[in-house]
Amino acid sequence: GHSLLVTRVVSRVRAAFGIELPLRALFEAPTVAGLAVRVEAGSREALPPLVAVARNGSAPLSYAQERLWLLDQLELVGAAYNIPGAVRLRGALDVAALAGALTEIVRRHEALRTRFEVRDGAGVQVIDAPWAVRLVAEVVDEGSVRDRVGSLAGRVFDLSSDRVFRAELLQVGPEDHVLVVVMHHIVSDGWSMGVLIREVGALYGAFVAGRPSPLPDLPVQYADYAVWQRGWLTGAVLERQLGYWTERLSGAPAALDLPTDRVRPAVQSYRGARRQVSVPVSVVSGLEALARREGATLYMVLLAAFQVVLGRWSGQEDVVVGSPIAGRTRSETEGLVGFFVNMLALRTDLSGDPTFAGLLGRVREAALGAYAHQDVPFEKLVEVLNPVRDMSRSPLFQVLLVLQNTPAKVMQLSGLELSLADGDHQTAETDLKLTLTETASGLTGYVEYATDLFDAATVDRLLGHFGTLLEGIAADAGRRLSALPLMDAEEGAALAILSQGPRVSYPSVCLHDLVSAQAGRTPEAVAVVFEDIQLTYGELEARSNQLAHHLRGLGVGPEVVAGLCVERSLELVVGLLGILKAGGAYLPLDPGYPLERLEYMLRDAGAGVLVMQDRLRALLPSGARLVALDADRAEIERYPTEVLASGVLPENLAYVIYTSGSTGKPKGVGGRHTSVTNRVAVQGRIAPYSETDVCCQKGSVGFVDSLFEILTPLAFGRRLVVASEAAAGDIGALLSLVERDRITRLVTVPSLALAMIDDPEAARRLEGITGWILSGEAMSADLGQRLSEALPSCRFINLYGSTEVAADATVYRLVGGEDRVIPIGRPLSNMEAYVLDARLLPLPVGVAGELYIGGAGLARGYLGRPGLTAERFVPSPFGAGERLYRTGDLARWRADGNL
Repeated sequence: GHSLLVTRVVSRVRAAFGIELPLRALFEAPTVAGLAVRVEAGSREALPPLVAVARNGSAPLSYAQERLWLLDQLELVGAAYNIPGAVRLRGALDVAALAGALTEIVRRHEALRTRFEVRDGAGVQVIDAPWAVRLVAEVVDEGSVRDRVGSLAGRVFDLSSDRVFRAELLQVGPEDHVLVVVMHHIVSDGWSMGVLIREVGALYGAFVAGRPSPLPDLPVQYADYAVWQRGWLTGAVLERQLGYWTERLSGAPAALDLPTDRVRPAVQSYRGARRQVSVPVSVVSGLEALARREGATLYMVLLAAFQVVLGRWSGQEDVVVGSPIAGRTRSETEGLVGFFVNMLALRTDLSGDPTFAGLLGRVREAALGAYAHQDVPFEKLVEVLNPVRDMSRSPLFQVLLVLQNTPAKVMQLSGLELSLADGDHQTAETDLKLTLTETASGLTGYVEYATDLFDAATVDRLLGHFGTLLEGIAADAGRRLSALPLMDAEEGAALAILSQGPRVSYPSVCLHDLVSAQAGRTPEAVAVVFEDIQLTYGELEARSNQLAHHLRGLGVGPEVVAGLCVERSLELVVGLLGILKAGGAYLPLDPGYPLERLEYMLRDAGAGVLVMQDRLRALLPSGARLVALDADRAEIERYPTEVLASGVLPENLAYVIYTSGSTGKPKGVGGRHTSVTNRVAVQGRIAPYSETDVCCQKGSVGFVDSLFEILTPLAFGRRLVVASEAAAGDIGALLSLVERDRITRLVTVPSLALAMIDDPEAARRLEGITGWILSGEAMSADLGQRLSEALPSCRFINLYGSTEVAADATVYRLVGGEDRVIPIGRPLSNMEAYVLDARLLPLPVGVAGELYIGGAGLARGYLGRPGLTAERFVPSPFGAGERLYRTGDLARWRADGNL
């Protein structure tokens, strides 16, 4: 009885952990033995015997074969499921003996001479008669070996007509050969490669010595297994197994949304590449000690760590990773070549910020439950769970973790020195597959990744984070997940530098002071143009000063809000400057807004004075003191033209601009003079003006961008053309305005820019534009490319920001040739941009998190809403007394240093 139990435990350990375990190990590794007994206890199904069945011309597909066959029918996978192997053979090679060994293996294993046909609408196995393997050495030079191996490995199989086992021999020199063997995964797996290596070694040695095959005949074949699997895994047996999985995976996320370098294609292409990875033995020793303490295995520790990294990268706390399992639970299958490997979906809950040791307990229980219910084919599970089909990714999980914890079998051929030969690997079954192997020097392996999604540098960063995390776990597994590092000190320091915009000085003055200073330098130059009328800098200064004196008499001063509701005209600029020069804060009110919204904004902001045009009087709410810039012109002109000493300071309120209200009631954002002064000063660095530049103001006065549109050109002494209502709302009229007034600078949303250049004739009319600022919308790579092609001499600048950060916080100059979404760039001067997690910890390059903005451009907060201000403007963890604005937007750093 004990003997039988031990035998079954060994079988279960082999199946569950993919290892060859001698009986002696049961007494030397009680942890693994105990786990195996638990796995055995969880799987009590009485299995029918696995016996040979009569061949009737064809056999059914196993569940695993059926999935690969269906993918092949869709012609999606190409060579992704080829299993190649290449061995360098140095010495006197007996080619006939080697060919004879391979021929005997083909005879022994029906799987290697199986084709797959369609009969009655279903796939079936058709087993061909034995055939001879012929090896004709192809002479190649040393430099082309790798490419040739890669080429042979990448040849696609036609499963209905091709032989699914190929062997090619390359000759590099008289006693230097490379044997390349390629099988399709539908008839083979990793274990099968070990069977193949063992049998080639035994047969070659015998044939070289003139002896017959020493290998006994196989009791069953893979087709017998397929019939057996289809026969017993039905009814109540299947229901019990499926019950565990349906409960375990209920509500699991449909996908692991890792940040990718490119947009996921609609259909998975299976194009891939590999990057190498290693973990030093000093770290592995610590991980193994942890596993022993917690009654787990090294695989469970690695799985938990890998899921932590994936969770941090994706921002998800519910992570499912695929785990291949040998699937050879019957002793009769251990010597067969065939596709037995099954996939387990290992789901882990990362929530609650547990310690790593605590998380390992969760992973341990999940893994043991999965091992105890491993008999359900992955394909059957997908069929029952019926997830939403998505041709762009594999179902249930998109990331795999594999641990090879036995020494790789090396082929031994009599009289030959053997070594592995490598070839370029260019396929990927899933988004990511991490394969590790235990060696005397630690863990070595590789990540296979989808090149449609990831750059090599991104995969290297992920591997680096995995390595850093493992070091932290080995040092102290009692730390909470949030305290375990992903970045090393060097990466953290580089990220801190990246998050800071250039530190430069800017004028410590109020906004209107910048315009007044320019008026003093160039009083005769044209400042503002509207249709056929214009104001010089001197005239603008005089009129705005007179308005300031008039408003001061009505009580407008520092920290006092005054409304401005005018149609697009010269009065728009005069009114704005007049309010600021009186010391007040400017509240823009779009005449097109409904009366109820205008009433709400005036009341909420506490604006007692409203600067307007007389023709709008009937459209405006009552209650505020009205100042009509046209009807009251004579009265206003009685005031002095000199600058008013208002006492306003750079830290005083400059504007109150209301949000759109799309997520509730509009909120008034209060911004300081110094915030906008920094933004105006920055313009000279990100897109310097030329002496002949003419700027256009066409944005809605209800948005903070209009403040920047108006004040920046005037602060730099340029001509500002105010677009009429017609030109602001019609592309044809705007193009005419650009031509008539020789405008060289535009500020628009990207979609309007695209509409303007879409017509070749329209693009010709825009040839004078040398600078175009884009903001307010995300930009696709296609749009950026089309803009660059339409106006190659124009400098396109992509800005990101909001009312809460004085219009703009980051900048990116379009360079053309982008193959992904156009970034929002880097922080502007004296600004900061951080990508943080829920605990306000910096996230590494490539990992998405919430974008926080800090620096000189921050607004004071939301007018009259201290609670909301405290919620959105939070204390900075990076500087005492500083604040960060929570944008609510998701962002990530690109490898090139752009957001």
